[in-house]
Amino acid sequence: MTPAPDAATHDCRQVFAEELAALAREDRRVVAVCNDSVGSSNLVAFRGEFPDRLIDVGIAEQNMVGVGAGLANGGLVPFVSAAGPFLTGRALEQIKADVAYSGRKVVLCGQSPGLAYGELGPTHHSVEDLSWLRAVDGLTVLVPTDRAQTRAAVRWAHAHDGPSYLRIPRFRVPDVIPADAPFAPDRPPVLRDGTDVAVIAVGTAVSRALAAADALAADGVSVRVVNTPFVAPLDADALLAAVAGVRALVTVEEATLSGGLGAAVAALVAERRPTPMRLLGVTGFAPTGDAAFLLEHFGLTAEGIRRAAHEALAMAGAGVGRP
Repeated sequence: MTPAPDAATHDCRQVFAEELAALAREDRRVVAVCNDSVGSSNLVAFRGEFPDRLIDVGIAEQNMVGVGAGLANGGLVPFVSAAGPFLTGRALEQIKADVAYSGRKVVLCGQSPGLAYGELGPTHHSVEDLSWLRAVDGLTVLVPTDRAQTRAAVRWAHAHDGPSYLRIPRFRVPDVIPADAPFAPDRPPVLRDGTDVAVIAVGTAVSRALAAADALAADGVSVRVVNTPFVAPLDADALLAAVAGVRALVTVEEATLSGGLGAAVAALVAERRPTPMRLLGVTGFAPTGDAAFLLEHFGLTAEGIRRAAHEALAMAGAGVGRP
């Protein structure tokens, strides 16, 4: 399927808030927990409609996750919402022990992840979250791409019988996921078909991957764009089927390359289907600067993806990665 991107861009945090409120109207068990982030989590309207179902613990993220686990233990369905770097960095032990190890049905919502807080620097970049949380057993990690997929992710997490982590982007993004696209761990959407190179992208990188595919087509390169909103657990068979037959792979994520999506895909193909690869993401501590500068700095642009695809194909031509 090849979607036609909407020329407009949208804030997925607003869609998250709208879907959460809709769920709360349908299910009295749904509650929200936040850390003095009612505004940045877009929960002002939720608080107005459900004042007794929003718990603001203040700037106390470890307590926030513990409260969420306790509410889940009492039969409620808590959506625990905070800025990505503080939710995952400050409360990692509670996420591991109170939520995942205990098997609590808690939906952790990392707001404004990746490089979205650009000018605030490395303390506010949330690029390690995918690596940290992929390592926590039993925790589903979801990275939606646009409005439709954000709605689907909120609904899926609500229905899922276990803990999950949702990345809710601050970047304004176009709508690129078709309305009929699947949203399930074993069905990664193929947004564009091609035979030379597959670009596996998540979150805000997906629209840039599609733009890169257009540029590569002009270069005579046939590109398959595969979206993997379920970063963990990664369905190995489904992903290998989605990229079958191409000569090279490129992964793109707004996250560190140490243990993120690219690392997961690289480990998979190294073991089961050796393929030349280029991994695009963040390396080291990201510098301070606006989001556009940071994306350019790490090659997380359409042009950066185009260059990476050519590099991966050059490796394929040299036989790199062939069994």
